[in-house]
Amino acid sequence: MSNDIHPFHIDIPQEQLNDLRSRLDAARWPAPLPGDGWDTGTPTAWLRALVDYWRAEYDWRAAEQQLNAYPQYTTEIDGQTIHFLHVRSPEADALPLLMTHGWPGSVVEFLDVIGPLTDPRAHGGNRADAFHLVIPSLPGFGFSGPVAEAGWTIDRIAAAWDELMRRLGYARYGVQGGDIGAAVSPQVGRTAPSRVVGVHVNGGPGPFPPLPLAEEELASLTDLERDRIRRIEAFMQEEFGYIAIQSTRPQTLAYGLVDSPVGQLAWIMDKFREWTHPRGVDPDKIIDRDRLLTNVMFYWLTGTAGSAAYVGYAQDAPWGEPKPNSGVPTAALVFAHDIGIRRYAETENTVTRWNDVDRGGHFAAMEEPVLLTADIREFFRDLR
Repeated sequence: MSNDIHPFHIDIPQEQLNDLRSRLDAARWPAPLPGDGWDTGTPTAWLRALVDYWRAEYDWRAAEQQLNAYPQYTTEIDGQTIHFLHVRSPEADALPLLMTHGWPGSVVEFLDVIGPLTDPRAHGGNRADAFHLVIPSLPGFGFSGPVAEAGWTIDRIAAAWDELMRRLGYARYGVQGGDIGAAVSPQVGRTAPSRVVGVHVNGGPGPFPPLPLAEEELASLTDLERDRIRRIEAFMQEEFGYIAIQSTRPQTLAYGLVDSPVGQLAWIMDKFREWTHPRGVDPDKIIDRDRLLTNVMFYWLTGTAGSAAYVGYAQDAPWGEPKPNSGVPTAALVFAHDIGIRRYAETENTVTRWNDVDRGGHFAAMEEPVLLTADIREFFRDLR
């Protein structure tokens, strides 16, 4: 195994962009279902408008230039190519921070927090809050895809992330993440408790209670906690279908998503609508259209819909198996959409900070970058 780290530059051949344009031009559209609303999936009228924008106005080359403004690299860890951004702070004594995205996200999620976290003085903050950022693409996602072999569980990803930080020369570091990143980040703490100074997650570090709850336990919860239990139950009834497909038939799904940019866009936008806040607002009214499309392009241009689903949801680890407490200080920033519950999280994590807020959704760095940045800074201030 080579420990070499290679500079990486995104340079998509124009032929791929021409092919995308041709496929968008020739898209075969389904008839809208009655009502053409979000309750049956991504609405045809809304998606047509977004595809028209993708075709006529979206500029991948501008997005590519923005991404390439940040140093990027690849390295091989445990037989897998790993792509990552490594953005060092101008402050030499900055704390290294490893940030992990989720599904259906990518490193694109973090573009609005890179500047404030690495160079707080340039963004109205205190230089003492600076971070050196390491932002990897999960195995199987984007330019870390496809996967070369099976077995990329949360445990294995966490071990790979600690190895990545070793290669970069970081003896002590913090971790942060949401969605899959909220599972990986605490596991990095369990993997390397002597090296990880703190774990920060948005959404909650888990675990969640087995449902349904007994009436006595339900009665012991606060109103906020009962609302989150209710929404977990609604999710299992109304939204679990994508997990059922991606965790059991990721290859079958991949044929459609890798072949059809409209299909790939619809699949991802369905989740952005469900998980942004407020839910009743179209996702492109909450997150910039260009940013949404750049995130989708990471899946489309790399053809990784199948491998991302495979790694994200086809985990071999026993579901619900209790995890040891690493003892690493852990913080949760729980937005209005999120369903983290502190009393359950404390069974596996040393929770030293828990911040419930009444706005924001699942995609914290894209929806509420200022609030996320402030919470990260405050949590790590005493852990440096």
